[in-house]
Amino acid sequence: MSALGALLAPRSATGSTGLRSRILLGVVCAGYSVGAAVGWGSPQVAVIMGDFGLAAAALIAAVSCFLYARAVRGRLRPAWLLFSLSSLMAACGNAVWGWYEVILGVAVPTPSLADVFFLCFAPPAIVGLLVLAKRPVTRAGWVCLALDAWLIGGSLLTLAWSLALAHTAHLAGVQDTSVAPAALSLAYPLLDIVLVSMVLALHFRRAGVNRSAVNTAIAALALTVLSDAVFTSPLLRSTYHSGQLLDAGWFAGSLLLAYAPWGARRAARPSPRPGPPRAIASRPIAGSLAALTPYLAAAVCTLGILYNVVDGRRVDRVVIFTGCTVVLALVVRQGIMLLDNISLTQELAQKENHFRSLVQGSSDVIMIAAPNGTLRYVSPAAAGVYGREAEGLVGSELSSIIHPDDLGRFVHEVRRFLAAPPHEEPTTRIECRFRSGTGDWLNVESTVNRHQGGLLLNSRDVTERVRLQAQLQHNAEHDPLTDLPNRALFTARVRQALGGRRSGDPGTAVLFIDLDGFKAVNDTIGHQAGDELLIQAGRRLQDSVRAGDTAARLGGDEFAALIVGDGTRDQGAREYQVHEIADRLRLTLSQPYRIGPSEVRVAASIGVAFAEPAISPTDLMRNADLAMYRAKAGGKDRVELYAPQMQADVVRRSELATRLRTALREGEFALLHQPVVHLASGSVAAVAAQARWRSAQGILFTPAEFLRVSGDDDRTAELGRWLLEEAVAQAADRARAGHPVAVSVRLSAARLLEAASPPGSIEALLTRHGLPSGALMIEVADSDPRVSFDALEQRLVALRRLGVRIALDGFGSGFAAINALRRLPIDVLKLDRNLVEGVVESARLHKITSGLLRIACDLGLQSVADGVDVPEQVLALRAMGCTHGQGMAFSGPLDEYRLRRALVRGEFPVPGIPGPRPVMAGGSIPLLTGSHAETPVPPT
Repeated sequence: MSALGALLAPRSATGSTGLRSRILLGVVCAGYSVGAAVGWGSPQVAVIMGDFGLAAAALIAAVSCFLYARAVRGRLRPAWLLFSLSSLMAACGNAVWGWYEVILGVAVPTPSLADVFFLCFAPPAIVGLLVLAKRPVTRAGWVCLALDAWLIGGSLLTLAWSLALAHTAHLAGVQDTSVAPAALSLAYPLLDIVLVSMVLALHFRRAGVNRSAVNTAIAALALTVLSDAVFTSPLLRSTYHSGQLLDAGWFAGSLLLAYAPWGARRAARPSPRPGPPRAIASRPIAGSLAALTPYLAAAVCTLGILYNVVDGRRVDRVVIFTGCTVVLALVVRQGIMLLDNISLTQELAQKENHFRSLVQGSSDVIMIAAPNGTLRYVSPAAAGVYGREAEGLVGSELSSIIHPDDLGRFVHEVRRFLAAPPHEEPTTRIECRFRSGTGDWLNVESTVNRHQGGLLLNSRDVTERVRLQAQLQHNAEHDPLTDLPNRALFTARVRQALGGRRSGDPGTAVLFIDLDGFKAVNDTIGHQAGDELLIQAGRRLQDSVRAGDTAARLGGDEFAALIVGDGTRDQGAREYQVHEIADRLRLTLSQPYRIGPSEVRVAASIGVAFAEPAISPTDLMRNADLAMYRAKAGGKDRVELYAPQMQADVVRRSELATRLRTALREGEFALLHQPVVHLASGSVAAVAAQARWRSAQGILFTPAEFLRVSGDDDRTAELGRWLLEEAVAQAADRARAGHPVAVSVRLSAARLLEAASPPGSIEALLTRHGLPSGALMIEVADSDPRVSFDALEQRLVALRRLGVRIALDGFGSGFAAINALRRLPIDVLKLDRNLVEGVVESARLHKITSGLLRIACDLGLQSVADGVDVPEQVLALRAMGCTHGQGMAFSGPLDEYRLRRALVRGEFPVPGIPGPRPVMAGGSIPLLTGSHAETPVPPT
């Protein structure tokens, strides 16, 4: 089923059910009418259908109204209960009538019990109609309702009395002295008149709830009353017998009342799809008839009086009295309506003044435009908002004050709005620019409504809001310090350059720029000077790029530039051109910066990446970033073009970092120790702890091999902590096993000062494993320039108080060795292996190494040569005064089993020493027992 069919199916089903019910009702009523018209075929059947048929129809109506009253809740429920009672009275009256005529076979006496039931039919129906009526909200409304009912009832009484009732009353008084027959003959028409009066009066005041059911019920009662009126006429009543065609009116009225609540209930079901509200054409007519009701009633009353006058008869006192009361009621009602109209006029004037004050005092401009676009009304607020007088705008075209660039969009939106159904889109909102009195253009937001075929515009000035939004948008897309585009806007520009008609241009390039030495500027002359340098660098960068290119600041001291391709297909020429631009930027950014009274210099490392087919903005910017880091790693102050190998290196480092994390977690690292040998005796003075990573293939990697590739500071710190803990734990185990040899662990100065290694951590480690004082030596790498010497000195002094010995590692390779010797509490100098490797072949290195060892000897420090691999180096170093050596000339790194075997042996053969010496005799690095100045010199 289509979507349209799915929407219409429930509605169609409901409509077909209601149609079948109405057809069935019409067929039954028509069948009864035909049967009554032909006399039902026999007098006996006619009597049965005329009595018990009517009783059955009235009983059906009573049951139907009762069941509906039980099923619903609300204000109208009592009305349906009263209609049920009224129908029940009619059913009982017809049943008693049939009892006399059919069962007993006698004429119905007058009066009888049937008359009692028939007379009880009207009062419940009248009260039910009062319940159905829309309740007046004021006392005057109730009075008008009573007057309208009397106007109709009195007029009908006047007419009916003039035509028939006076004659009926006269005959009843002449023929029978009993009061009951006379009263009965008048009671039926009088009650019918009251009921007709209520039906007519309440037809124009019915409640809006369940209108269809109310209309059907009123129609059923009107049909019943009409049949009663025909029956009460003397001419017909004298010849009436059960089963005549008149019974079809009562029968149809009862069935219509039975159908009213249920058929109306189906019609009141909500439509599955909301649609436009249909205009009810009868409402103006109904309002007109309601207004004409008093005059129609007076006209009917006049006709009753004129009938008597024209007929030449004396005007009856009842007619005169009734006519006078009708006229009096009409006068009173007109007086009430006059007062009501005066009150409504005053209220309308007050509301009009109120709304006029609101419109004139509103800060929004209210304009009414005719269908042709001419302004018919402009509120006085236009003078304050637009700077133009309202009178000057009235009569002008609306299009004359709209910006030409916005006029097409405005007209298109208005046409679309007017073409849409009002119930779907009652209003729309349009924002455009209006011309002010000074000639400036104001941003105006207008709420547009339909008004008599034209437009009603409620406009307000939103220029400040638009400016604020533009400023916020600018702030969100630009760096607050340099006012250059930020990373978000730069990424959008790159995406725009890679799309559209330039999507396949290989000449588009991205430059990532990092200022070398900027951190030193912040640390030396302050962050304010650093900000001023960034502002000047951003200005230089902005002035150096072309008009169509984009310069941006990504954050910190990182900048970027987008060089848009010019469509050149010569890739070599394009690369040369971009490289030239990048080199010019490098030179420009490397020029001195004037910061206050001084000049500051920084360099620039630039990475360049060219666009490739189908490359994303993220990948292009990543490539430029990789090239920039390659430029920094290659010596800084240079330009580097991106190559695919850079990405492969990053992937390899990332994979190795991941493998390192797994290796640390799963214990794949092994701890080896290399003996430190006393060069004069060959005895083992200490062991140097070294970490090795055993790969899945069984290969042992040194830290220099995997940490250099990984570049993961977190993994390096975690490995350093693991190395220290394992070295201390194994040294304690060896001491308990009878091999008390000191262990040295290499740590960088930064690791000693990091937050993850508090001062008490090494003390707690020594205490936990029971390692004696002096059994641990920390090899401090040559100081990093970023590390504070003051903090490092305090930390090393605290470690010496714990009995930890301090060695200066890599002595002779750095630039801060002399400062470290001057300030740090050093016990041992460890020569850099680069000096040891050439000490035999190079006379220059021989003199340098000899001088360094002489300094150590003069300071009373022990010395350890790292990388002693051949006997000639042993002889040369010992001759220079070096006390200890470590290298392949004695032994490589050993696992725990081989190390303990070496410690049991006690010494290694040393070139130039003729015979063995006692184990560890005089060869161990002595424990620290005095101050730094009192460190004993080991025997040579």
